[in-house]
Amino acid sequence: MNGETRMVTVDRSSVEQRGIEHVPDEERYGAPSRQFWVWSAANLSMLPVGYGLLVVAVGLNWWQAMLAVVIGIGLSYPLVGAVAVAGTRGGAPAMMLSRAAFGVLGSRLPTLITWLTVVGWETVSVALGALATRTVLERLSPGLGGTAMVALAFAVIALGTIVLGVYGYHVIQRVQRWLTLITAVVTVVYLIVVLPRLHFDLSGGRAGSVVIFLGGIVLVMAGTGLGWLAAGADYSRYLPRNTPSRRILGWTAAGGGVTQGLLVLVGVLLSTSDPVLVAAVAKDPIGALAAQAPTWFLVPYLISVIISVTAAGAVDLYSSGLVLQAIGVRLPRPVTAGIDGVLMIIGGVYIVFVAPTFAGVFIAFLLITGVAASAWAAVFLVDLWMHRRDGYDTAALDDVNGRYGRFNWAGIGSMVVGTVVGLGLVTSADAHLAVITGFLLPAGVANSPLAITNLGIVLGFLLSGLLYAVLTLRTRTAAQEAVAG
Repeated sequence: MNGETRMVTVDRSSVEQRGIEHVPDEERYGAPSRQFWVWSAANLSMLPVGYGLLVVAVGLNWWQAMLAVVIGIGLSYPLVGAVAVAGTRGGAPAMMLSRAAFGVLGSRLPTLITWLTVVGWETVSVALGALATRTVLERLSPGLGGTAMVALAFAVIALGTIVLGVYGYHVIQRVQRWLTLITAVVTVVYLIVVLPRLHFDLSGGRAGSVVIFLGGIVLVMAGTGLGWLAAGADYSRYLPRNTPSRRILGWTAAGGGVTQGLLVLVGVLLSTSDPVLVAAVAKDPIGALAAQAPTWFLVPYLISVIISVTAAGAVDLYSSGLVLQAIGVRLPRPVTAGIDGVLMIIGGVYIVFVAPTFAGVFIAFLLITGVAASAWAAVFLVDLWMHRRDGYDTAALDDVNGRYGRFNWAGIGSMVVGTVVGLGLVTSADAHLAVITGFLLPAGVANSPLAITNLGIVLGFLLSGLLYAVLTLRTRTAAQEAVAG
């Protein structure tokens, strides 16, 4: 492409051909409220309910956990909204826009790490859907959740995810609204049926320390909004350039934050009802929550699970295809999405049918890559705030001889420092991966409840952003960028 913007004719009923190319003004459309449905569908499932019990397990009582959830959601999802604002300003995915902060070639390392992370999470989504099918079918009838039925469910989920991801933005925007509504109805019915049967103990319980409380906030941030930062611009780049930034940020943050936040709060409330449920959810969130429902509700519950993991997987798959292009793979977007879909299937088959215990190791790997992804996000957001208020030079984003150059060492160095510090302050349950984590933690802290909150993710995020701000302070001008094309 070498600085040229390829024009693509828009047909909203066919496969989207546009990849990381800049979206010209004449092809932009829609209202910022569309952001709500995409991000709500991506987060509306039973998994956040289980996550709420994990927040309590850190060592907080129920009211501390609820406060930590509200603060963590309130801090993390506006960051996703800020990345969405960048998408509208630049008309391109976040990993393409990050070339302004890292250089056209320098951005390939963080982009590669982000790609591994996104492909990993879409794989986990599909695998969890298949494993949930096994659990629910066994509850319906022992022996029903055999290999054949699980394979069928896996195929349905994977196919739905790939079809949506390959079709792209326009189809995902239309479909996600209905997926959100269906899943929301089933979730509400589940709560209406289950909650009256439980006995809640709101006497307070033992409160955690201030440090543990701060760790709970970090845990919420890491498991919610921070995980979506790399995809924040992918669904806002088609919005008209003059769309108010506050509305983009607000609808994006509300779609993910309100939806996921309410479900996590329900999980916190459930933690007061049954200690056995707390332990069960920690091992199998979907299966444990299904055990609370009456038999007649299991089929709608399973359908809702399949829909929700498909919706989340499609958002990830669409983004991973764009990220693969941003690395430098010169293939059409539908092809890169298809490639990632094949990798998703291979990984999912391995988790579900070959080595189910591999899931814990795999999620530990995703945590480690998440440290680097958070450090990238900090540099990107500071660069957006300090240097891109007037937009991006879109031609220069794909030109190694342009104003962004090959490498921006301030961005690269800031990310590397934040990543190293972050890895030193997180822990891994897997012995093989533990050798590259926790090396900055004192011996007494490494085995404490605080260690599992993985403070390094947020501390690495803050350090990378602060360092980049200091290193680039002199280059800030009132209007550094002239918006092109």
